[in-house]
Amino acid sequence: MQLYNTLSAKEREVLIEQAGKERLTISFYRYAHIGNPHIFRNHMFLAWDALEVLGRIYVAHEGINAQLSVPAENFQAFKAHLDSISFLQNVRINIAIEQDNKSFLKLKVKVRKKIVADGLNDATFDVTDKGIHVGAELFNELIEDPDTLLVDMRNHYESEIGHFKNAITPDVDTFRDSLDIIEQELSEFKEEKKLVMYCTGGIRCEKASAYYKHKGFKNVYQLEGGIIDYARQVEAKGLENKFLGKNFVFDHRRGERITEDVIAQCHQCGKPCDTHVNCANEACHLLFIQCDSCAEKMDQCCSSECKEIYALPEEEQKKLRKGMTVSNKIFKKGRSEALLYKKSPEATVKPIFTSR
Repeated sequence: MQLYNTLSAKEREVLIEQAGKERLTISFYRYAHIGNPHIFRNHMFLAWDALEVLGRIYVAHEGINAQLSVPAENFQAFKAHLDSISFLQNVRINIAIEQDNKSFLKLKVKVRKKIVADGLNDATFDVTDKGIHVGAELFNELIEDPDTLLVDMRNHYESEIGHFKNAITPDVDTFRDSLDIIEQELSEFKEEKKLVMYCTGGIRCEKASAYYKHKGFKNVYQLEGGIIDYARQVEAKGLENKFLGKNFVFDHRRGERITEDVIAQCHQCGKPCDTHVNCANEACHLLFIQCDSCAEKMDQCCSSECKEIYALPEEEQKKLRKGMTVSNKIFKKGRSEALLYKKSPEATVKPIFTSR
């Protein structure tokens, strides 16, 4: 019984090209109490592998978080499988605005301690006791209310390329960093202000809404379906789009264009740009913003040092990175000292929030 992916990304890419069939990039999540995540994980892998589903899925005692690529012809069968699971019946599925048949090239279903790392160790914190979900129309009304605090629950490299007008954008590297910072900075407003949050697809806001209710905030709201569904709703209903720029996504696309506004800049030359790339030097793999001219000049690298390494034969590169920890990939998204026009964390420590 095959319970793990056996094809490389390149092999899968060839198969997708040969098939020539449309695929849908989708995502969903659901907080629930799963008794045995390992058994549940194996069940999901077997069912989805048979449907040629690819993607990155996390399963934990607290629920499931899935970002997937599904053959369009298999979507209804995939949805029927979800509906056959009690706590996933009629789960909201976010369908990407910009499709890419190669958004995911492997099926990875992993058991984690939590589906969203939060750094919390609070046994009295119930993640299913969430705040009020609001659609795009009510969200637009709420964020115009002077008694509303609109908070972006994403990380700095996400909000840098796109965010809602007048949102508070914490200058943090991880979701776990933001939870206590927001609670401390906004604690004086727990009683009288409306705390309205948004994120990519809703999963971080849902956990945050439950956490802030637990911490005593009285009026807690979250954008239903996150930025992904908001963009779909404003187009379908003819609403004013209050988002600016791109929505960062966690697949090979790295971003979806929501509006034509370019609010970020190339981290190397400072020109308007909102295209995220990874440094071509695999020993670095730094995520940063790079324009086309700098990509050509720097061979898609973040620094002269990385450019020199990338120019070496592949075998020499492998020798140099053998045994190295790829720290940039995890901890230094857009923060490298080699980037002259990066967002500076020192510039926004006081106050911790930057309203853009």
